Amino acid sequence: MTAADNISLIGMPGAGKSTTGRLLATALNFEFIDTDHLICHQHQRSLQNIVNEDGYMKLCQLEEQVILDLSTEHTVIATGGSAVYSAAAMQHLSEISKIVYLSAPYDVIAKRIKNLDTRGLVKQANQSLYDLYTERTALYEKYADITVDATLPAQAVAEMIKSEVTSAKGV
Repeated sequence: MTAADNISLIGMPGAGKSTTGRLLATALNFEFIDTDHLICHQHQRSLQNIVNEDGYMKLCQLEEQVILDLSTEHTVIATGGSAVYSAAAMQHLSEISKIVYLSAPYDVIAKRIKNLDTRGLVKQANQSLYDLYTERTALYEKYADITVDATLPAQAVAEMIKSEVTSAKGV
């Protein structure tokens, strides 16, 4: 399998990974996987419940395992925003997919996230959304094969990704 067979979306919560991922999968006639939903389904719990009961590090471990277990082709993978904390998970994603960073400025992310305390975010108790944004941005940039502007409507973002990926494949 080549990296071009799958597309992994990374970025902050609120960047539109799930929404854009579904649209992109439809446009490419690919399958769609949301790793947050896989975690919830496999453990029969919400992300927030996992954070509340077991701590944010447990959620990181579950996220890493779900990603390492992925073996798929022709799939758009929407990762949790904290996937970039696992070098092993990101290495696996880079081997099975093109990694696309959905980039948006902090003010856009802050406006989009309305449920900060119930969203199941991987963050320290005293860590602000801004601190989280600052910490993760460097990691998203490090792992991205392609960066797209996620401030546009999701359909436009999906079209940009499709264009980038298909031109990279020489299609």
